[in-house]
Amino acid sequence: MVAVPRVVVAAPGSGHGKTTVATGLLAAYAVQGVRVAGFKVGPDYIDPGYHTLAAGRPGRNLDPVLVGEERVAPLFVHGAAGADLAVIEGVMGLYDGRVGGADVGSTAQVAALLAAPVLLVVDAAGQSRSIAALVHGFRSFGQVHIAGVILNRVGSDRHEQVLRDACAEVGAPVLGVLLRHPSVDTPSRHLGLVPAVERAAEARTAVGALAELVAASVDLAAVAAVAGAAPPLAVEPWSPAAAVRHADARPGENVPGEASGDRPVVAVAGGPAFSFGYPETVELLTAAGAEVRTVDPVRDQRLPAATVALVVGGGFPEVYAAELAANAGLRRQVAALAAAGAPIVAECAGLLWLCRTLDEAPMCGVLPADARMTSRLTLGYRDAVALTDSVLAPEGARLTGHEFHRTEVTPRAGAAPAWGWRGAAPEGFVAGGVHASYLHLHWAARPQIASRLVAAARRAVSVPWQAGGEHGDQPFVALRNVLGQAEPAVDFQADEAVHHRP
Repeated sequence: MVAVPRVVVAAPGSGHGKTTVATGLLAAYAVQGVRVAGFKVGPDYIDPGYHTLAAGRPGRNLDPVLVGEERVAPLFVHGAAGADLAVIEGVMGLYDGRVGGADVGSTAQVAALLAAPVLLVVDAAGQSRSIAALVHGFRSFGQVHIAGVILNRVGSDRHEQVLRDACAEVGAPVLGVLLRHPSVDTPSRHLGLVPAVERAAEARTAVGALAELVAASVDLAAVAAVAGAAPPLAVEPWSPAAAVRHADARPGENVPGEASGDRPVVAVAGGPAFSFGYPETVELLTAAGAEVRTVDPVRDQRLPAATVALVVGGGFPEVYAAELAANAGLRRQVAALAAAGAPIVAECAGLLWLCRTLDEAPMCGVLPADARMTSRLTLGYRDAVALTDSVLAPEGARLTGHEFHRTEVTPRAGAAPAWGWRGAAPEGFVAGGVHASYLHLHWAARPQIASRLVAAARRAVSVPWQAGGEHGDQPFVALRNVLGQAEPAVDFQADEAVHHRP
């Protein structure tokens, strides 16, 4: 049994102020010396960045669709280790989940899996007594326990009193009231909030302002009492080492290779252009035997010394295309690494960086493809099957991932595609040691990925490569030899069904 005081911050829908309240609670408690841990329901990478700033420890995601509902509580306990109180920020509306999946992937499902009380944040602008019907409806629907209400964007003292009276009519305690406060707004762009890592100084200032706002507006003692009433969880904490051991015990999953005490260097992209990643990815790589080092493709001119494998997650390379293009030395090193057959796993933003161009700016030239921004948002979960054996997964493996982008890559896939899923043409590229795709994965759902990559990295230790020379100076020609073909001539621009979260 593990006792973790916890509370879920939910709302009737997007835009009610969940991130403001959740981040503000984390920051306000941290100022008081409370050890806090922040979590986000769903696949979102951006909000956990603000939780990280507020709590002083990594913000984490809890997504039943990506990791399976059986892992949600163990991952939560793992992420909350040593914390006095945990705050879990919901996604969209309380009962909004995967399209067609009832409450699967919803905040309500995660609250139920964690036996966690819920604080309902309601944007009260433009309503008065009607809030009673709204709150009553949410408290009556479903099985979660809504322990209190936090009113946001309240216009005046008179407005506050009317709202409090309305909530009292339906027996809903009001634990906080936030007046309209535009000075703590966080800027947004095409995929949501601007990540904290891209505006570090301003983000720290904003988080500090949220701490002050929430401390002055919310009954922190009452919220702590609600969190403390959550029952102990009868689960074992998730362990990256145990997950890797269990994965290694399953036959047919890992890349063949002799066990070794060597710790191959695996570079993981970070910095402002590649800020999307789950902490469990690095934990699993480390548990599988890698020495993980970070590389910032915007600022670092070279890969870390002795790098034999590379993981490039999501982010905003389209915003930093000029800086990435200017870093020609690092681009050549990545191309040479790929040409040598070393394992490289790239998803979404990483896929774009490996292309020849992004909005006509030169990228790494690893893939015979070009990327560009579009006005179309591609968003949704994908139940995918691996179409080609790769460093990431064996052919035929089935995984659930998530797409979230406003870009397109032409062609959509190489001769050896990465994935297939219903309603869409094959997607992604597998060539040599490269696996590049739009699909975001949570490796905790399949720790074999880390084991396969590290096994391949150990074999790559003996493969020489360098920034210059035959492959470094002509990376695209070298990789084309690995592909064994010219650029695909097939038109992959088939209309793709996009499944949106509501």
